[in-house]
Formats: sequence, C-alpha cells, structure tokens
Amino acid sequence: MRTTRPTVRTLQIACVTVAAALLATGCGRSDDASAADKAPAKISSGKAKGKLVMWSMGDKADKDLESLAKKFEQHNPDVKVQITAVPWDAAHEKLTTSIAGGNTPDMSLIGSTWMAEMAAMNGFQATPASFKASAFFPGQWDTTKYKDTSYGVPFTADTSVIYYRTDITTKAGIKGAPAGDWDGYLKDLKAIQTTAGKQNPKLRNATQLQVGFNSWLFWLPMVWQQGGDIYDAESKKFTLDTPAVTKALEYYSGIFKDKLSPNDKTDARVNLQNGLIGTVQQGASTGGDLHKNAPELDSKWQTMPLPKGTQAAGLAGGSDLAVFKDAKNSDAAWKFVRFLTEPKNLAAYAEASGNLPAAVQSWSQGELSQNTKMAAFETQLKVTKAPPAITTWQQIADAIDSELEKLAYGKATVDQVQKTLQSRATSIGTGR
Repeated sequence: MRTTRPTVRTLQIACVTVAAALLATGCGRSDDASAADKAPAKISSGKAKGKLVMWSMGDKADKDLESLAKKFEQHNPDVKVQITAVPWDAAHEKLTTSIAGGNTPDMSLIGSTWMAEMAAMNGFQATPASFKASAFFPGQWDTTKYKDTSYGVPFTADTSVIYYRTDITTKAGIKGAPAGDWDGYLKDLKAIQTTAGKQNPKLRNATQLQVGFNSWLFWLPMVWQQGGDIYDAESKKFTLDTPAVTKALEYYSGIFKDKLSPNDKTDARVNLQNGLIGTVQQGASTGGDLHKNAPELDSKWQTMPLPKGTQAAGLAGGSDLAVFKDAKNSDAAWKFVRFLTEPKNLAAYAEASGNLPAAVQSWSQGELSQNTKMAAFETQLKVTKAPPAITTWQQIADAIDSELEKLAYGKATVDQVQKTLQSRATSIGTGR
C-alpha cells in the first residue's frame, strides 16, 4: 500500500484584524469593480517577456515553485521570474496595503478565503476566458469568484477527510471504514468509545473535534451536508436560523456531550498517532505527518470521505493565483498562471511539495493516481463548496468559532448559539 508523502502543507488562514478590515473596505482603490474591470483579461500570443514579480506565501522560499519558474523561463527565454516569500502571518496586511497603495507585484498566491475581500478592493484582474472552470474542482473554482466574476485561478486545493486508526476501529467491531452517513458514523463513534481503556487501553475518546480557532472549517460542511447553507447570495441574507444549521449544531454539541471528543484543545494529530483518539477530521498534512513521524503506523490508518447527511459536502480551501490590477507585466503573469496550472505541471508540484492539486486532470497523473490513502481527498474535492464570497467572511468565521467554543464547553445551548449567530452575522453584514 502506498502512503502519503512525508510533508504536506497545512491550510493556513490568518485572522483579519480590525485595522486590516477597515483598510480593505474603506481605503485606496475605487468602491467595487466597474463593468470594464470585470471584463476578462486577455493573453497575447507568443512567449512571455520581461521581468515577472510574484509573491508566494510562506516563511521561506518555495523551492518547488522556483523549480517550475526555471522551467517556465526555459520555455520563455526572454522572461525573468522573481519569486518573493511572504510569511503567512504578515501576508494579509501586506497584500491589502499594497493593493490600497497601488504598489503590488505582478501576481501572487492568495489564500482562498481572502479572494472576495481583495477583489472588492478592485485589486485583481478578471480571469481570462481561456481558463475553463471545468478544468478545476467546482468548489475550488468558486473560491476565485466575487459577485459571479472570477478573479484568479485555483492552484493548491485543501479539504478535510476522516482519518481512522484501523487497529482501534477493528477492536470496536467495525469492519472496514466507519459508516458513511452521520447517524451511522455517530453510532460507530459510540462503539469505539465503549472500548476506551478496555480493548483499546490507550484510547481516551472516539474522535476529536476542533475547538475555538478555525473550528468553522470543520463545522460549516456539516450544514451543507444537511442540504442547507448559512448565507443566501440571492437575497444577501444570512440563514443561520434554519433547520439545517440546527442539525449541524446538534451534531457538534452532541459529540462533546456524549464525551466522544475532548475539548482541551490538545493536538489531534499527535493524539491520533498515539492512539488516544480513534478518528479525526483533518486535511492532507495529517497523513504526511503520520508517515514522517510514525511510519510504523502506515498499515494501521486509513482515510474516508466525510459523513453524509442528505448529501455529501466538504469545504474548499487552499490557495489561488491572482494577477493584480496594477501589475506591470500582466501578460507574462497570466502566461505563468497558465503554465503553473497545466495538469502535468500542477501534478509535479503537488508530488514534490505535498499540496493537493486543484486541477481535476492532475489527479490521474503520477503518484496521486496510485495512492489509496489519497483517494478520499479526490472524492471529497468533487463535492466541496467555497465559503460565502463576502468581504466580511473572516469576521463571520470568528463569530462562529466563538459560539462553537461555547457549545464545546457546555456554556450555551444549541438554541442560544443559533440565535446569537444569526444576530451577530446580520449585525456584521456582508460588506461591499
């Protein structure tokens, strides 16, 4: 059985500070994109030329991305690509400041949850028509959109699946993967919990849900799985008061009430590795960590798609490639975007870096097509959705995190949390 690569980058989403939010919504460029701004950019024929400056998120140089840049330069002898690393914790402020001041590079990697905010600042060029949405997973393509216009191209994808320790689930009488629907999955979690300290001496909890920061990443798909949503783009109203949200909050709250998950904010990856929990919902980096830190467990863990409700659903995260409105060499930038997102190049980048490719055809090439433990991610990416494309999303996400934490600690009821969420989201609004 093939295993995941030893290193996989984690989805990283920085908090938006009040100052940054004010900057994004009130300074610099014009108020929303005009009709002319929404017109797709055009890519000239011929090879790329001139100097091309790109920002890449991370604390150090992305050698795998630089390797592709060198290959691009070989195909385009008259272009020079300069890639500058920007730490994730400084990236949001640096990007919004550069857009507001009209002092941007030509292109950049953009965290997918920032796309709408920065597109609303009139920071990006609309995506050329030559890029086809059908080439990418639908949820990933939607992360590039603001008000029905695409302002970038998906590059790396990220979503979560269920990891389970087969040695632990087997002792709970579960043959193969736990049940794939929510009612069955909860039943299996309870069966796993009954083995804690008995058949599974080290086991403390059947699973572990995220508590506090970024818990929305794991809870929002529960709403979609119930056939609902938290925001109606057509009416521009929040729908956190619907039965689907109630059900998702009940699932989240119930797992803690039934002691199936700890609420102590310990490291879920380490707990899974040490056999303290039997299952966990995590991204691809967890598999990389398990293989790197405990290769002896490679035969004792597997992955499965998230449980279904009335439908299958997951969260589309990752990074997009965007070309700035003030780019000095936008033609070369779009040609580089096109080069980077060609299925074979994106597959090579994914194989080298451990990221998940956002292009559908990339999954039929190289190691990904043969890796049984990655199959659940491909299945999940087919049904992912993007968070609401509103400029205030991070503030809404912070509110969700805060209220979910109350549920985890038993400090509020589902009804209280639901009413608070609807009220707070409505008060925050949608921005532009």
